[in-house]
Amino acid sequence: MRSSLVRQILILAVLALVPAVGEAIYFRHKISWRSAILPSEMVTVDQARAWGENVIWVDARPDEEFARDHIPAALSLNEDRWNELLPQFLAAWSPGKKIVVYCSSLGCNASREVARRLRREAQLPDVFVLEGGWEGWLKTR
Repeated sequence: MRSSLVRQILILAVLALVPAVGEAIYFRHKISWRSAILPSEMVTVDQARAWGENVIWVDARPDEEFARDHIPAALSLNEDRWNELLPQFLAAWSPGKKIVVYCSSLGCNASREVARRLRREAQLPDVFVLEGGWEGWLKTR
């Protein structure tokens, strides 16, 4: 009786472990929501505003949130429509412009992922994540 119970517990543990290992392998190159952003990749609202016309604001939130409200002149560029929106963004970008990506809050991973893709896939320099995200912007209005 006891060995049967132990065997069942081991089987359940192995069955629970299989999806966890698969997820760890699949997401090994994704940025964790806990991962720290390098200080050199962060920018405050005040710093970004000081750049004036030399900044392109990128809203990484879903389309519905962007449609409700966004930073003036911000461009929408999110993971859901990356391939569709990237060419529009690149048409607005020019060398020397600093790119500030934001999403809902500092805890939101979307801005980190979009910034990472702009650096790696689009090979763009001067890409920053807005400290505090949209919530941080709203507090400084």
